[in-house]
Amino acid sequence: MLYTPETLPHEVELGELLTVCTVSAANIVKDVRENLRNLVGGEMKHYEALIEKTLERALKKLEAKAAVGGYDGVLGVKIANPKVVEGGVEIIVYGNGFHYK
Repeated sequence: MLYTPETLPHEVELGELLTVCTVSAANIVKDVRENLRNLVGGEMKHYEALIEKTLERALKKLEAKAAVGGYDGVLGVKIANPKVVEGGVEIIVYGNGFHYK
């Protein structure tokens, strides 16, 4: 599970920093359509969906990595999205694994 310090039900012992990087490519046909939409304005729903799916995948991978490491969860989760290539989405999530005391 993912937590904030305020939502933890018990005292914890912090563990190592866990990181996950997830990259998704956009569909070239939809990419062209989104670039046209960028000219006239409006929501870019294809990109929004791509980012949301990539973020969901990254968070699930972070939870799985914590479970494999024997942690009870991940504390202080941060999300970054540096741009790697045109037409792609990269999401990096990281936080500290923790054990309940």
